[in-house]
Amino acid sequence: MDNLLCPQCKIRRFYILNSAGERLVVTVSKDKQIHPVHENETLDGFDTSVLYCLGCSWNGSVDTMTDKF
Repeated sequence: MDNLLCPQCKIRRFYILNSAGERLVVTVSKDKQIHPVHENETLDGFDTSVLYCLGCSWNGSVDTMTDKF
């Protein structure tokens, strides 16, 4: 599966947060769908409006991500 990348450091893994501050590691497909990295996890209860890059300080929405390496 092709994934969108961080516009700053160009990695493909991000995390999202829930109200308790817990993190869920995700990737984002080229059709802007957010997918948990581990198949047994779900997006339920997590805020998908802001993604945080695992490789740098970038955070933002799927609309600001890139597919260019």
